[in-house]
Amino acid sequence: MAKAISSLKLENVLQKAYDRQCLSKEETIFLLSLEEEEETNQLFHVARSLRQRYFGDKIFLYGFIYFSTYCRNQCAFCIYRASNSLCQRYRKSESETIDIARRLAESGVHLIDLTMGEDPLYYLHDDGFKSLVKLIGRVKEETGLPVMVSPGVVPKHVLVALADIGVDWYACYQETHNRQLFRYLRPNQSYDSRLEGKYFARELDLLVEEGILAGVGESRMDVAASMQAMQDLGAHQVRVMSFIPQRGSPMSSWPSPPRIYEMIIIAVLRLLFPDRLIPASLDIDGVEGLRERLKAGANVVTSLIPAHMGLAGVAQASLDIDGGYRTVKGVLPILEELGLRAAKVEDYCHWINRAKNGLVKQRICSGIDK
Repeated sequence: MAKAISSLKLENVLQKAYDRQCLSKEETIFLLSLEEEEETNQLFHVARSLRQRYFGDKIFLYGFIYFSTYCRNQCAFCIYRASNSLCQRYRKSESETIDIARRLAESGVHLIDLTMGEDPLYYLHDDGFKSLVKLIGRVKEETGLPVMVSPGVVPKHVLVALADIGVDWYACYQETHNRQLFRYLRPNQSYDSRLEGKYFARELDLLVEEGILAGVGESRMDVAASMQAMQDLGAHQVRVMSFIPQRGSPMSSWPSPPRIYEMIIIAVLRLLFPDRLIPASLDIDGVEGLRERLKAGANVVTSLIPAHMGLAGVAQASLDIDGGYRTVKGVLPILEELGLRAAKVEDYCHWINRAKNGLVKQRICSGIDK
């Protein structure tokens, strides 16, 4: 009897989401807590249906350049934390970074994602941010593609400079919106400064990506609160990535969560953000994990990295990179298998322009009751 009631409630909640009615906080937590395969399959089906409604069969592809793995921070979850001597450190030159960006553009990606740790070279030198802005500007000029920057928490004048040179996206993941958990994950960092930087970027008409880590001690209620925070921010791209334990970090013995947990979060994100971009990252499970993320409702393939360029990933530093699998060519057969296809660059640029012009509207009804 209890299962029948739960099943009826699930159908009602999914229909409500499909009809773009607001879900309550309790309904969101209910969806995040699903365990039965039959129920999660229903959730994934509705998530895919909503993706089809807003994006058809088009999937966007992001090239990824982690151009500096030096960082001044001591994040508990990250292999590139400042004190870790067990990781691969490098800093790509401007010419190397531009060359990699050109190769990615030629391969057919729709966006160049320029990511770095909070490298002291940029953060602790007077002209550091000037050289960073110059590098990013040249990448945009040389490739002609939209650019996302993930440089950490930068001063406001740097965000202004990035907006002035035509940067499209600012990504700076909070990881969690539970302040106590944030203090553990990001010791000696300011929760408010990190969040306020994203709000300021929105004021500059930069599109903002927000993201969370799954499996780092958060509750389902914490995940629902993060989704609410994403909606309050008006993020145009929202993501979740499963935690992967890293050598030399305080969380090296912490277990990685079951992947179904990430897939459920992706699907619930699609229900709450049906017209937004939701990544399927290759950085967790490589190309083998792409199918399940797309089946859960993702519509962006991220962390495409050219082989043999000395580049690393974030959570999985080398997985599938030099084998050439994390490339446009490597993922196209999977898209075709699922009845999906890579969008054209023009499609992606059109979406970005609509978003910047306010035509991809933030839902007035946030989807989660505060």
